[in-house]
Amino acid sequence: SGPLTEQDRQLVGARAILGEWIGGSGGGWQDSGGVWPGIKLIEGVIAGPQDAEYGISRGRLMPSHHLLGADEASAETRQKLQDSLVLVHGGMAQNVGPILEMVTERYLLRSEAEWLGREHAIGILDQILAAMQRGDIQEIGRLTTENFEGPLQTIIPWATNRFTDLMIEKCRESYGEDFWGFWMLGGMAGGGMGFLFKPSVKEEAKDWLAKTLVQTKRDLSQSLPFAMDPVIYDFKINDQGTHAELITDQPNPMSDKYYALRLPDLLRLPPRELSRDRQKELGAVGNRCRDGSDHLPRVLIDSILPQSSQLSESGQTLAELLTECGFDRQQHEAIREDLQKGKIGLSHNRLSSSLTIKDVKQTDVIDLRNHSCPERLQLGTDAIRRNEVGVVTLAAGVGSRWTQGAGVCKALHPFHRFAGKHRSFLEVHLAKNRKTSSQYSGTIPHLVTTSHLTDRAIRDRLEAESNYRFDGPLYVSTGQSIGLRTIPMIRDLQFLWEETSQQLLDEQQQKVLESGRAALAQWAKSSGEGFDYTDNLPHQCIHPVGHWYEIPNMILNGVLNQVLDDHPSLRYLLLHNIDTLGANIDPLMLGTHIEQHSALSFEVITRRLDDRGGGLASVDGRPRLVEGLAMPDEESEFELTYYNSMTTWIDIDLLLASMNLTRSSLADPSECEMAVRKTSKRLPTYITLKEVKKRWGNGQEDIYPVAQFEKLWGDMTSLPEIDCSFFVAPIQRGQQLKSQAQLDGWKRDGSADFVESICQWP
Repeated sequence: SGPLTEQDRQLVGARAILGEWIGGSGGGWQDSGGVWPGIKLIEGVIAGPQDAEYGISRGRLMPSHHLLGADEASAETRQKLQDSLVLVHGGMAQNVGPILEMVTERYLLRSEAEWLGREHAIGILDQILAAMQRGDIQEIGRLTTENFEGPLQTIIPWATNRFTDLMIEKCRESYGEDFWGFWMLGGMAGGGMGFLFKPSVKEEAKDWLAKTLVQTKRDLSQSLPFAMDPVIYDFKINDQGTHAELITDQPNPMSDKYYALRLPDLLRLPPRELSRDRQKELGAVGNRCRDGSDHLPRVLIDSILPQSSQLSESGQTLAELLTECGFDRQQHEAIREDLQKGKIGLSHNRLSSSLTIKDVKQTDVIDLRNHSCPERLQLGTDAIRRNEVGVVTLAAGVGSRWTQGAGVCKALHPFHRFAGKHRSFLEVHLAKNRKTSSQYSGTIPHLVTTSHLTDRAIRDRLEAESNYRFDGPLYVSTGQSIGLRTIPMIRDLQFLWEETSQQLLDEQQQKVLESGRAALAQWAKSSGEGFDYTDNLPHQCIHPVGHWYEIPNMILNGVLNQVLDDHPSLRYLLLHNIDTLGANIDPLMLGTHIEQHSALSFEVITRRLDDRGGGLASVDGRPRLVEGLAMPDEESEFELTYYNSMTTWIDIDLLLASMNLTRSSLADPSECEMAVRKTSKRLPTYITLKEVKKRWGNGQEDIYPVAQFEKLWGDMTSLPEIDCSFFVAPIQRGQQLKSQAQLDGWKRDGSADFVESICQWP
């Protein structure tokens, strides 16, 4: 109890910093600042003979904390600061580790622009300390804003985001000169933030800010990852630092929420394993529950006993959700039967060992890098001017890798600043269409495919943003395919466990691992191997069925028929992923596709080290795309020169003919459904195992493996009746942004500038 000694503070600070480094974020200095009292300057220290780092590193891991005295920050200045600063947590959930890693990399490489930015920031710090000594809070606000918008974003552009930029804009619009500045706290904006206002308007601004933060968060909730609603803190400068008081006169000093969280784990332990103090504490909790005078019993019951729900977040039952999303019961039962009979499964995903898989020859591809052909260029240009081409942007995913599971709509994520404003993936693709249409005086219909996870968010955003002021024809194709997960087959579980690389455990840990696996196998057996998985919330029971279904969805939901009615001259489509930012209607690519008379022309790029998921291979002499799930082993994949970018040029009539359809038959739903089902049967069905959470009460959950299937677009190259071509495209055109850690390299290698050059902003 009481305050910490300086030695205590050093120990706490060291552990906080070391924990951050072990965790991989590289942060920790600012996090430990609250351990020390008052206003302090945290400074790096050169390692000395008494330090463990001496002789190993120039700097010491632990910084020094210089506490500003009365001559450096007077009591009057401290009060002024408290009267002006509104302290905020923006509610965003972001992994700051990659950002700090980029900062460290810039420092080590001495990159020129970033090094000059660092020197600029050091100069601003000196000015802030001088303003602190003078008690000029308005100047401090100006300087912290200059640091945020200047050197900080020079060093790392992703220190800010659309949410933070919007809040700063709204503060300036609403309060003008009474808004003194923005103060970023922590390693990335959107978390800890400070807003400085003129003291006479602070209380009013505080109320306004509380409402505006929440409203802005709701407007962007489908675009950016938020963990909670923004919070505004009541705060004072703490002149004691971290200190504690021991409470001894209350039987239950902890909150009800604490017991709701901890009690389920404590009740699983035998009483003999609980300490005397813990037993005494639980006895007091029991007395409160018997008394019946407060709501603690209800809180504890909710935390301990299961709460089953058969409704989704939107209030739908599983049956209603399946019907709405276009669940094909006939196809599901056929796949389920094949799974139970062992015709498909994890081990069957791979191509047969009897097939010869080799890298393709150069004659199997058409290299369009640094290639010029006036005839092909003219062929493509004329097709654009005759309104013969459209774009299909695949936007059905939530980008779990992009936001590390935050569940936002990736298409709407404002990931990078173009023309002075953070733009989303979807906005970039529409800007490319706008430029091509203007440049070649053509009309290019743009189709955006969605799923039950992204459809409402995309439609709402397009309506709110007036289609991002895109004045061309724009269509949204709602997904009409969904899958129902099944209980896994024990043979698939065993195959997964045998194939998964794992470290060698000690005897006791190995027993625990094997016991857990045996329990999962028993669960699968008792629940019924291969039967439908329905014992959970509806959204945990369904799954996407793979991007092969995106074009069939346009056939099933009538969008393709509508587009062809609206644009009868349309002959070709360019299909691409939402994160393939460099793909556009390039007349040379289009002209080459037209010249080849192929139903499908796939763009491939040269493989890089982190490109995983299959590639272009020669399978028994026929060039085709092989998905990662189908590769016999990892070594075979790395032998392939080209990686699939998923960007595909489609001849509409030839593709329809391969499915025994014509333009006129698109108006017949039953014929379309039969054609899609027949074609899907001819494609490989990949089985994967995913983990789902089953919650029991508050804060308790179990994790189960479930089976699901998918069919992938690249396997169209395996059908013998479909003529396919393969174009080698430049990396900048074909690379995909799968994680935010790629953004820095993407910007530095010129890809961001390339994307900017093929866009036209309204």
